[in-house]
Amino acid sequence: MTAEGGLTGRTTTGSVGTDWRGVGDEERWARAAWSALAEPGDEVAGALLAQLGAAEAWRWVVANAGGRTALPQSASPRAAARLSRAVARWGPRARRLGEEGWSPGGPPPTRAAARVVVPGDPDWPSGLDALGAGAPSCLWVRGELGAAAVVALVGARAATAYGEGVAVDLAVGLAQAGRVVVSGGAYGIDAAAHRGALAAGGRTVVVVAGGVDRAYPAGNARLVEEAVASGGAVVGEVPPGSLPTRSRFLQRNRLIAALGSATVVVEAAWRSGALSTAHHALRIGRPVGAVPGPVTSMASAGCHRLLRDGAAVCVTDAAEVLELAGAIGTDAAPEREGPARALDGVDPLARRVHDALGTRAPRPAETVARAAGVSSAEAIAALGLLELAGLARNEGGGWTASPV
Repeated sequence: MTAEGGLTGRTTTGSVGTDWRGVGDEERWARAAWSALAEPGDEVAGALLAQLGAAEAWRWVVANAGGRTALPQSASPRAAARLSRAVARWGPRARRLGEEGWSPGGPPPTRAAARVVVPGDPDWPSGLDALGAGAPSCLWVRGELGAAAVVALVGARAATAYGEGVAVDLAVGLAQAGRVVVSGGAYGIDAAAHRGALAAGGRTVVVVAGGVDRAYPAGNARLVEEAVASGGAVVGEVPPGSLPTRSRFLQRNRLIAALGSATVVVEAAWRSGALSTAHHALRIGRPVGAVPGPVTSMASAGCHRLLRDGAAVCVTDAAEVLELAGAIGTDAAPEREGPARALDGVDPLARRVHDALGTRAPRPAETVARAAGVSSAEAIAALGLLELAGLARNEGGGWTASPV
């Protein structure tokens, strides 16, 4: 994500709304209109915008919404059929939007304090381009998207204390490393991820399925406002005032996946919606991590499924997430080492000799050699090395093992 500038939303005195003065950008207006016209993830709309531009595509839809669709002569029968079906579903909304005051060249109706970010703006998240025709026509943004690298943390709404604790710890570590945490603002793992980032003084982005003026669930409204006040943002692809729906929640997941340089599923049941975020990430070539849980926990069954299928990498702390999301060779997690043991570094033959020693009664070298299955010369040489390492003692008449 890059981050400077962009259209700034300002609240006018006496009313709440987006300040469109001085924009003068028909394409920007048209993309905002398309966000109200087409449902999120509509690839026919995306292809039409890419072919004609948002403003021209809007005029074409309005011209064809009331009757027989005038299709381009070059359109294949399959493309023509898809366009006809699309115009049929767009038509009712196009007429309603016209009645509400959305007209070419004029400002759209007043919306909640938000700004519209479109492709080409300095703060348009370039990761969204990987969605191709399924990319949003624009983003409605409250707050600042920022320039730091982004990691998506997602998981179950019905999370366990274990899952929420892990999500908080991961978010704290990522925020301390300068990463922005993106999630969906839901109960459970999402909320824990946002809280962890904020607790560490970091920034977090909340991606909503409805309008950016509607916190859903309402119980997380304060968390969303804290995210904005702390330098983060709340982001949506439908205009303020729009209601979240089941299909919009599923489509919202593709934005979370595309915004993040990696997606980590902290806790998810077998058919959790968080798995759709992981699959969206895999489809656009982004790495996916999964946190393992107790094998008896149904709340982690989806994570284990991702790991078993080889779709995700096992991650257990922020360092491993940073390695997953970072550059090869520069963001590797530190190597883990278990607790040191006294016999670490001792060669196998000397270990066998040490095993043959008693801890109380001294044993002659010949007895040790016979018990260890080595020659007398090998036993004497090994005993000397063990003595130097403090692992054996020469008691005069024989050898004993030092406590380890």
